[in-house]
Amino acid sequence: MAQSESVNRKFVLAQRPKGEPDDNTLRLETEDVATPGKGQMLLRNEYLSLDPYMRGRMSDAPSYAASVEIGAVMVGGTVAQVMSSDVDGFAAGDWVQAFGGWQDYAPSDGTGVINMGKSPENPSWALGVLGMPGLTAWAGLTQIGQPKAGETLVVAGASGPVGATVGQIAKILGLHVVGIAGGPRKCAHVTGTLGFDACIDYKADGFPNALKAALPDGIDIYFENVGGAVFDAVLPLLNTSARIPVCGLISQYNATALPDGPDRMNLLLGKILRKRMTMRGFIVFDDFGHLYPEFAKQMGEWVKDGKVQYREEMIDGLERAPSAFVGLLKGDAFGKRVIKLTA
Repeated sequence: MAQSESVNRKFVLAQRPKGEPDDNTLRLETEDVATPGKGQMLLRNEYLSLDPYMRGRMSDAPSYAASVEIGAVMVGGTVAQVMSSDVDGFAAGDWVQAFGGWQDYAPSDGTGVINMGKSPENPSWALGVLGMPGLTAWAGLTQIGQPKAGETLVVAGASGPVGATVGQIAKILGLHVVGIAGGPRKCAHVTGTLGFDACIDYKADGFPNALKAALPDGIDIYFENVGGAVFDAVLPLLNTSARIPVCGLISQYNATALPDGPDRMNLLLGKILRKRMTMRGFIVFDDFGHLYPEFAKQMGEWVKDGKVQYREEMIDGLERAPSAFVGLLKGDAFGKRVIKLTA
């Protein structure tokens, strides 16, 4: 079913998944397009961002943000066009960055909506390198990583929207950069297109030894996106005073129990103590949202000058969003995964 001017398609949370989301997790519903009230505008979503954090919103476990209620529209960042407006600063035809969710249309009072003007170049990029993933990479690296020229940075998920941007910023700042990605094709992209100094395939046999061989001087900054076995291989290589921005743990998002094996907590705490390391988690807009204008100016210049490359994986059709999201959690995405809602 294509997008309509009168019908709003929406995916609602039907039940909370145990482990990996399946066909029963989300339900596609239709309704009449809402009529915006006084002080509101109607947004038609053009692009929907798919991001790992959405798995956490499906759960009712305590977290940094409220869970999606059963029967409610699944949350998600969007790029939309204003269809009609009674909100100051917004007019019909404006492109906006919003949080319209997994649906075609969303009324809004303008809270948290960024006006992108009438004809932005590459509007969907506001969901990637010029939006939340880009800000996550820039702020996590510069504010927590505190990079210094000549240091060594390792980033997991190096071909993804955050990891790819982290590594490219680090290269601009004069660091030695090693990426970790899944498969030869992604690693070739990381070194060939993104310009990392090396990329290690975590899916290949002998991954821990290959990582160690690529890092004879150890790791000064480790940007964590994955967790699990990847972090197990990284931990012995961290240098004294290493900094570890913790952005995500995508390998663990579908886990229903702690991993098998010995308790690693004392090992980790001992390393942090003896090597005086800093490990800090962050929620990008809560912690660094005030830096968005500085980020947007700098990243816009880097992208325009070709210093930062960006790969977008565009998928047509709202109905494909659930399977595309499951694939994202499995590591199938290659670049920033975006759903195009319009034909």
